[in-house]
Amino acid sequence: MAKEKARNLGELRQSGYKVLAVKEELRKNLIRKISKGEKLFPGIVGYEDTVVPQLENAILAGHDVIFLGERGQAKTRLIRQLTSLLDEEVPYIDGCEINDNPFKPICRSCRNRVETEGDKLPIAWLPRGERYGEKLATPDTTIADLIGEVDPIRVAEGRYLSDELTIHYGLVPRTNRGIFCINELPDLAERIQVGLFNILEERDIQIRGYKIRLPLDVYLVASANPEDYTSRGRIITPLKDRYGSQIRTHYPRTPAEEIGIMEQEKGVFEDGAVASEVPGYMKEIIGEISALARKSPDINQKSGVSVRLSICNYEVLVANAVRRAIRLGEKRAVARVTDLQALVASTTGKIELESVEEGTGGRIIETLIQKAVLNVFNRHFSVSEFADLIQRFEGGLKVEVSEDMAAKTYVGLAEVLGGLGPNIEKLGVGKDPAELASGVEFILEGLHLNRRLNKETQASKSVYGVH
Repeated sequence: MAKEKARNLGELRQSGYKVLAVKEELRKNLIRKISKGEKLFPGIVGYEDTVVPQLENAILAGHDVIFLGERGQAKTRLIRQLTSLLDEEVPYIDGCEINDNPFKPICRSCRNRVETEGDKLPIAWLPRGERYGEKLATPDTTIADLIGEVDPIRVAEGRYLSDELTIHYGLVPRTNRGIFCINELPDLAERIQVGLFNILEERDIQIRGYKIRLPLDVYLVASANPEDYTSRGRIITPLKDRYGSQIRTHYPRTPAEEIGIMEQEKGVFEDGAVASEVPGYMKEIIGEISALARKSPDINQKSGVSVRLSICNYEVLVANAVRRAIRLGEKRAVARVTDLQALVASTTGKIELESVEEGTGGRIIETLIQKAVLNVFNRHFSVSEFADLIQRFEGGLKVEVSEDMAAKTYVGLAEVLGGLGPNIEKLGVGKDPAELASGVEFILEGLHLNRRLNKETQASKSVYGVH
């Protein structure tokens, strides 16, 4: 039978429970998880050898942390998962606004209650999920939001302004004995950043002219874009100096990491309308589009290209294939090259162009898609493998494909092309008509982009040939 939890201060004392500071608690649980070989941050892909070791060091050293990186690098997700390193629940004085330690209360109200109620003081237990606080920094954020302010209602009730009990605590004190995150720290006005100095160094707060010292127990974490990447603001040097560790995040370093994130984060619907599938090479193309965008001189690299670009493109690719299958009455939807034209809608809002000239966005996105298809094709094939097929096109063969063409049509098309069996198998797709259609389109487009076939496009149809 589980041991009953203490319900008052006297029972808590008798239980021998020891209250740890948040940083000690994080350190203790991190050490336990590392020693057991447990995965620390499930769902975080690609940081195992870079970001995670630095974060482990920061926690072991007792450092507050700034995560520095462009948008879409899982900074906030990683910060929120820090709560998994907190104890399952901790005792606090029941009714306390700032989760006071029963053995060492810091607010005036709780100190008074300990004196008057003694061992009968009621104790409650705070679960780890309620020990996390977060604020998105905006230029209009105030000290009252973060630290606190005089509550006029409490003054109107008859308390003197000099009474500490007139204070309405802000978000940071209310996260006492927990983890508090400030997202996009540079957006916080510099005069407000100054207000965080004491919390990080002296571990206390100051509210207006009150002569109080409130030694908070808070683990402070922040996220930010690199300073020179934004004109919205900056992290003032004294504040940055007070954070113990600054950890640089990054985008996926390999196609496999990008694909892993896409598959993990994509939306899933259980309506069973149509079975959908994305072949491996199509996933590679989606990841390659993002990788190329992160290097393109036409795209503002200071703004960054979020992993959300890959996720949304993946989702739209599947959606376009499903839409086609529904219209054609097919039971399987397999993504193919003609579905890539749908990515313009999901890409446009995810990139910031260097040029504001009207009409350039669509051309840039189209170029990215073509380069991605070309790169992925050349990873899988050599053009010389299709010498016989190219010769047939040179003899006058022409082939038409379309986004709305039924999958079964491609079965006959493959027979016309002839000899593609080994190449299709090399792509890892089977003889199912929908898979075959995807493979045929990929090969034709790859040969076109390698300048071995011409392509004429009208409306939704494309004709491949040599002349």
